[in-house]
Amino acid sequence: MPESVSVRCPACRSEHRYTAPSYPCACGAPVVPPLDPEAVPTPVVHRVWREEWVTVRCGRCGRPGEWPRPEFGCPCGTVLRIPVAGPDTAPAPDGSPWPASDIAPASYGTPASYAAPAPDGIPAPESPTAAPPASRRPGVPSVPIRTARDAVTATVLYLRLLGHDDIRRAHRRPPSGIGLAGRGVLALVDPSARPVTSRDVECLWLMSMSESARCLCFTLAGYAPDARERADRLGVPLFLLDLTGTPQPVNAPAHALDATRS
Repeated sequence: MPESVSVRCPACRSEHRYTAPSYPCACGAPVVPPLDPEAVPTPVVHRVWREEWVTVRCGRCGRPGEWPRPEFGCPCGTVLRIPVAGPDTAPAPDGSPWPASDIAPASYGTPASYAAPAPDGIPAPESPTAAPPASRRPGVPSVPIRTARDAVTATVLYLRLLGHDDIRRAHRRPPSGIGLAGRGVLALVDPSARPVTSRDVECLWLMSMSESARCLCFTLAGYAPDARERADRLGVPLFLLDLTGTPQPVNAPAHALDATRS
């Protein structure tokens, strides 16, 4: 299946070339949603959380993973959902953003007590019972990252540790990655295999300024040098998510914020 397709915007009729982003499977292989060149992209009018994910099977290990459904933002302002192909590219059959097995204990380390999902379907994930990996930091609950949803869950856990218990999907979707919002906070989670760019940081900062909120950025693939420089100038905390789901602060604003966690 092709990884790049031609996209015509139905609003302004302009033609664009869209290349699907790649995501890192737990085995280390890049996973790319297979695009359908014959299907017609559709404008995104109303967002539903369960419709924003697509199941893609890794070509190396065969493991299915949940990743963001491909979308293209036209310069005219229209957001287009890019069709995907193949039997393994459908939303979870139960329509929920996380399977029931991922809903975690209300108190970490107490398997007998389980918490209900948080508003907008964001639950606290199950706390692993195995010995913590060396990269896991004391006092930071985490979830092993196998899919984009795991990356979102790990971010939600950390934001709750910072005192933000009302985390939900952001009303405005960022140009790349996944937006999360709470009272006074806005976070970007980028689970793709590409480093976060300076443009990503600037867009996040501008969105947070318009909402009078603090902004944070979380990624699996790291940051481009100009992105780190821009974040330092704007005071945007940058975090790197390792595969244990533990956020690691990578710049001075992130270290300062991490020091305030309860």
